[in-house]
Amino acid sequence: MKRQIYADHAATTPLDPVALEAMTPFLRDQFANPSQPYAFARAPKRALADAREKIARAINAEPDEIVFTSGATESDNWAIHAEFLDESANCNRDAVVASAFEHHAVLRPLEVARRRGRTAALAHPDRNGIVAPDALETVLQSLARPARVVSVMTANNELGALQPIAALAEVARRYGALFHTDAAQAAGHVPLDVKALDVDLMSASAHKFNGPKGVGFLYIKRGLALAPWASGGGQESGRRAGTENVAGIVGMATALERSVAEMVERNAKLNRMTQTLLARLRESDVEFAVNGAGSDQTLPGLISLALPGFSAEALLHRLDLLGAIVSAGAACDSKRTEISHVLQAIRLDRNLAEGTIRISFGATNPEEDAPELADAIVKIVRSQKENA
Repeated sequence: MKRQIYADHAATTPLDPVALEAMTPFLRDQFANPSQPYAFARAPKRALADAREKIARAINAEPDEIVFTSGATESDNWAIHAEFLDESANCNRDAVVASAFEHHAVLRPLEVARRRGRTAALAHPDRNGIVAPDALETVLQSLARPARVVSVMTANNELGALQPIAALAEVARRYGALFHTDAAQAAGHVPLDVKALDVDLMSASAHKFNGPKGVGFLYIKRGLALAPWASGGGQESGRRAGTENVAGIVGMATALERSVAEMVERNAKLNRMTQTLLARLRESDVEFAVNGAGSDQTLPGLISLALPGFSAEALLHRLDLLGAIVSAGAACDSKRTEISHVLQAIRLDRNLAEGTIRISFGATNPEEDAPELADAIVKIVRSQKENA
């Protein structure tokens, strides 16, 4: 392979050059604290307001419903913990429910809630990686005390499976619970409309849609009295104190706006790349399977590819030596060798799970990356068979 193929966009994406250009003035010249009253702070203050409007428009929210954070991990933690931190809340409604294959930014806070004496329960996806509304309802019905928060991710980060968020939110609402969705993988890649979905809370990270790292947002439905995440200077309308990362926020808004504007064209290309890679593998003698839902229920460009009889870790390293970058399970679990909790949640056969790699193409991939990556996989599999 003559050049690097980056196929791990679900882990992080390259920074959009237009976003970088928009950020530069606030890194260099317009560095004032936006909370200050003098004229020098006006440009950063206006930039924050403009960014809030752009992000709100991208998900059909109102600007005052967008709160800037350090990313989806913080936003997820806030959504799960804040209701429990609010001592004035109804303590009779103390349960929190999530899907069994959420990102650990949701699952770990559930563990904390459980250790604090709260009820925490999991709704399990089916073998295609879909959390059915009936499955969520069964969990909610089984609780000894009613749920206060339900959290189901918009798109699974390993399988790419898109969840029926509007239907799940409707179930949660019937049981009197708030509904949160982690949209880290979905924002900027599939259409999001918080009003149509009728969610109360939504998390996102800029670096998943070609924005900068270390910045994200939490959508908080107007009228929802969520406990503040941080106290101090009163920034973000008193909900999250701390001087805002103006440059990062501007870059995030620019990247999201561009991703939404170019979504149809980008996704058409990514779907072609997916089909090209799979067709190339089918033409070979390589045995493989695709985990999760069908293409119409999966994020464009993301493939959970199982190669039975092979080690995902070994495949990852061999591909790396050839210049191709993929993931073996979720990026946040890259140092672990055990089967990911996502593949366990869909009860994937161990032989398939151990040989599963995640391929995630993005906006910056040229289409020729797909057949070249497929050829690299075939080369490695054939070589291993010959040396077995």
